[in-house]
Order: sequence, then C-alpha cells, then structure tokens
Amino acid sequence: MRSKIEDYNAVVEAASKFTKSVAEGNSKYAKELFTEDACLFGFLNGKFERGSIEQFYHNVDTVGAGDEFKTRIDVLELEETLTVVRVLKEGWGGTIDFTDVLLLLKINGEWKCVAKAYNQNSNTISK
Repeated sequence: MRSKIEDYNAVVEAASKFTKSVAEGNSKYAKELFTEDACLFGFLNGKFERGSIEQFYHNVDTVGAGDEFKTRIDVLELEETLTVVRVLKEGWGGTIDFTDVLLLLKINGEWKCVAKAYNQNSNTISK
C-alpha cells in the first residue's frame, strides 16, 4: 500500500531540520533529527570521513552556508518505519555542492536519522 501524502510531508519536515541547520550554520536543528549514535560516511575534499555525526555538527557550526546556498529534499523510499531521503545542497560555504542520503527510522512516532552518507560533487573539490 502506498504511503499517504501526509506521511511524505512528515518526512520532508523532519529532513528540513537538516537543511535548516546547514543553511543557518547552526547544528541545533540537526541535533533534533539525528540519533545520538548516528553515523556519517563520505568524502570531503577527497578525504574519506566516517564516524560520529558529531563531525557533521562541527562542520555545520564552523562553515557558513553562503548567500547562494540552495537545497532540495526528495523522499526516495517510504515504508511504515523506514525512509530514505536525498538532499541536494548547492553552494555550501559558497563553493561546495553535495548530495546527501539520509536513512531515517520512525522511532516512538518520530522520524529520526540514524545514518548520513554523502558525495561532494567532483567539480567543487578544493585541491
């Protein structure tokens, strides 16, 4: 059975905490979304990152989004307690474009992100 539009809207609203934190350079909203033990994986300027979501919080809190920063949230998969979200980010820090994939679980009726993996667009890698 297909999920209802309101279910998709709830996922987008949850993922918006992620984009709001990045846009404002303040991790407080993302901390509402991610579980304490959430992990991240990806490459930042060619360097492999993996580990605690705390690394993401540090990056958000130390790099401003930039005036031209834009985002788009797409719900790729939605089940009763599981969803996969893609977040496109353009112009983070004024120069970097990312594609993030967020894995969320519905825990106690609330969508919480347990993992984040990302790709930095190759044409925005600082060398």
